[in-house]
Amino acid sequence: MLVQFLNLLSRMEKIDHLERLLAENNEIISNIRDSVINLSESVKDGQKNPEAINFSQESLSELFPSASVPLAIDSEDCLFASKSGSRGSDVQMLDVYDILPFDNPDGGVWKQGFDITYNENEWDSEPLQVFVVPHSHNDPGWLKTFDDYFRDQTQHILNNMVIKLQEDNRRKFIWSEISYFSKWWDGIDSQKKDAVKRLIKDGQFEIVTGGWVMPDEASAHYFAVVDQLIEGHQWLERNLGVKPKSGWAVDPFGHSPTMAYLLKRTGFSNMLIQRVHYSVKKHFATQKTLEFFWRQNWDLGSSTDILCHMMPFYSYDVPHTCGPDPKICCQFDFKRLPGGRVSCPWRVPPEAIHAGNIQHRAWMILDQYRKKSKLFRTKVLLAPLGDDFRYAESSEWDQQYQNYQKLFDYMNAHPELHVKAQFGTLSDYFEALRKESNMGEKSSSSFFPVLSGDFFTYADRDHHYWSGYFTSRPFYKRLDRVLESYLRTAEILYYLALVQSSKSEKMSVFPSVDNYKLLTEARRNLGLFQHHDAITGTAKDWVVVDYGTRLFHSLMNLKKVIIDSAHILILKDKGAYNYDTSTPFLKMDDIQSSQDSLPHKTVIKLTLQPRYLLIYNPTEQERFSVVSVNVNSPRVKLLSPFGKPVTVQISAVWDGATTVSHEAYQISFLAHLPPLGLGVYQLLEVPSSETTLADYDIYMSGRNSVQEKPDRIFKIKEMPNSVDNIILENSYMKLWFSGMSGLLEKINTKEDGKNHQMKVEFAWYGTTSNRDKSGAYLFLPDGDAKPYIFTDPPTVRVAHGKIFSEVVCFFHHVMHTMRLYNVQGLEGQSVEVSNVVDIRGEYNRELAMRISSDINSQNRFYTDLNGYQQAMVCHFAVVCIPSCLFTFICLM
Repeated sequence: MLVQFLNLLSRMEKIDHLERLLAENNEIISNIRDSVINLSESVKDGQKNPEAINFSQESLSELFPSASVPLAIDSEDCLFASKSGSRGSDVQMLDVYDILPFDNPDGGVWKQGFDITYNENEWDSEPLQVFVVPHSHNDPGWLKTFDDYFRDQTQHILNNMVIKLQEDNRRKFIWSEISYFSKWWDGIDSQKKDAVKRLIKDGQFEIVTGGWVMPDEASAHYFAVVDQLIEGHQWLERNLGVKPKSGWAVDPFGHSPTMAYLLKRTGFSNMLIQRVHYSVKKHFATQKTLEFFWRQNWDLGSSTDILCHMMPFYSYDVPHTCGPDPKICCQFDFKRLPGGRVSCPWRVPPEAIHAGNIQHRAWMILDQYRKKSKLFRTKVLLAPLGDDFRYAESSEWDQQYQNYQKLFDYMNAHPELHVKAQFGTLSDYFEALRKESNMGEKSSSSFFPVLSGDFFTYADRDHHYWSGYFTSRPFYKRLDRVLESYLRTAEILYYLALVQSSKSEKMSVFPSVDNYKLLTEARRNLGLFQHHDAITGTAKDWVVVDYGTRLFHSLMNLKKVIIDSAHILILKDKGAYNYDTSTPFLKMDDIQSSQDSLPHKTVIKLTLQPRYLLIYNPTEQERFSVVSVNVNSPRVKLLSPFGKPVTVQISAVWDGATTVSHEAYQISFLAHLPPLGLGVYQLLEVPSSETTLADYDIYMSGRNSVQEKPDRIFKIKEMPNSVDNIILENSYMKLWFSGMSGLLEKINTKEDGKNHQMKVEFAWYGTTSNRDKSGAYLFLPDGDAKPYIFTDPPTVRVAHGKIFSEVVCFFHHVMHTMRLYNVQGLEGQSVEVSNVVDIRGEYNRELAMRISSDINSQNRFYTDLNGYQQAMVCHFAVVCIPSCLFTFICLM
């Protein structure tokens, strides 16, 4: 148990360190800790409130050094980019997007660029330095599952790497994905492991970025991005004793400044990106701004600057990395030699290098190197050499390394060529670049421009905008956020339970080792899903099922960790602790039966004896939040952790749009929980309940008059759809809905008394009639969205209650709900919108919800970047599910 404790402590110390760096001061952390209440006294001295556990600054400082506090954000971090306020940047991406024509003229051999010329004497005084960087991009799932890729390709790549790099110490290779590397490492012998460590020490092999995966940068939330970085870096530290220093992101579909910020705060000095809109690449190439210091929009100084290299051409494959002419560059991809399984699409194959052709071939590739170098500010050139799952066969290592070495030897032996060419790692390149520009690791950024902003939305050609993946497979995007929340909760409770279990022999049976393994597995499964073909929804169907199964498996395991940990923490008499897997002490109130099913609520069976309902707040803020659970009786009484009655709203559980199910009833109440606090509420059945029942109005087509629908519990009126508005109201706002469609039309904000036209409607997008269509990656509509037309008005169900009121519209393809909470605080100040969509019967059509208002937004759309910072952009982002309250049912 001590080993697990130390490992977890180490992990949490690293998170704490990163949080302090992210905040750039300790003020927020201190305020968070000051805001929580005392665990130590409640554990040692007995609780004043015996049914709640609270956590203090002192106990958190000793036991839990901010590891589960979200990454702190400095007050300056809350600023967002304005078009005029570039805050010291030479290049502001909002301005760049305004000036670009986004046309696509034929640029010649570099189709998306322009013709590049040079003077042959340019390098006479200072030779061109060329670093050819061999790499293999290994997707942890895409066309095959993670395990299938590893079995068929990845393990062979890494096995060959150990052998082939040792054959010649001039050879170099870089690797990124630790998910694969760790799996391979676990299966090799100590002799191979020692060889890998020597190759790293000698500078032949470099780990770049070192995250569990190469994450997507649009759909991923910063918590999960940081977590997969930590998982990869801790693995590297434990097993190899190395720390990456350069970032490598060749395949994410657009790039976020949040990633640049996290890499900088992780200690990186350099990074590389590839998938940027082709018009932006062309513009940067003309300005020689493909290498820049990436600065955060809020940074008034330069503390967030990280040196970034943007690859200039279409792809990261060999035809698009040696220079502007892919027809020429493809001839230097020696895997495509005649007789192999892959060839050059331009129908001019490579030639093996020999004495008879070396002079001509060297001149050919040097010409490409020189032309590419003209797009940059120094005479140091990066030329990646690789592609997806390259170097799986021993023969490719020989083909690439031997032929390139002949070219290098020839060029280096002829001083009149004024070039020094060699294999290199990414860090070799950046070190030479910094030396060339007389720039140390921390010196000023005057040589390279400073840039602020993001690189969304990506387009690789024509109007192929990669915004389809922002919403592809939303079910799994949601599952990702749910698992994030569960993981954070499980880690907090596990750590605190681990400390408690060490205090008593009776509690030593707490399954700390097993649960630690479950936590590690969950972190790695969550990390795996941050891969840019996983959370994006761009993998094949069977691969998505594999990801979903992993997420679901970890979700179930985390529930076990949470239940086991809460069991220890909630017991007033620790001596009564008894761990028995056959009779769990608690269970959570939601059930999900499979990876592709929606969760549903457990029905709590009430008796005259209290049932205990545990609610946990995993955030470091005090929470007032509405909680809903299902019970089997409407005659219910709820007592707070202090034993006082709590106001409850009883709502119907519906079987379809108009039928009440009396098998269950939903009770909703406002829960109050301290930071990181567990509260225990009591539920019991009483002969006569003083709770408030929700009332219902159901608008239906075909009805001619208002009728009372007989029901033994609820007051339900059925009436025809009406031209009159439906109104919901609380102390903060008033909402008007169409009596025909049930959709929102107007909002009044009571603080300023203003009315705003706020129209909600649904619309269809089709796709182009061309060969390329909308799909997992692309959004290629056939024009403007067309209205979602319904021949008959939908059934509209309106609920009025003391805790919340809502309007639910039942369309053929979507159940649309808009809820207004009748409570004080943040929940009452906003409208909750949810849609349950089923378009399985549709083909090449997408359903969209549009909100139109009279607000003069000047065509600007404000969104988030990774749930971390704000941006004003023309793209969409997946909104994170906030850290929810967790509810448990006591079974004893």
